Amino acid sequence: MAVLTRSTQDHWIAGVCGGLGERFGVPANVVRLIFVLSCLLPGPQVIIYLVLWVIMPRR
Repeated sequence: MAVLTRSTQDHWIAGVCGGLGERFGVPANVVRLIFVLSCLLPGPQVIIYLVLWVIMPRR
């Protein structure tokens, strides 16, 4: 099982979506699309992204 790390090759902003995609075997663009669509709903999505950016180590 892969460790959760930020992607160094498949990144747009911080590599969080790329890292999540690699960890769960999903294309990074699908993770990005889910994130953008979830931002249309009320909730702390941006705060969760920022926390993951700080917590997830670079590969």
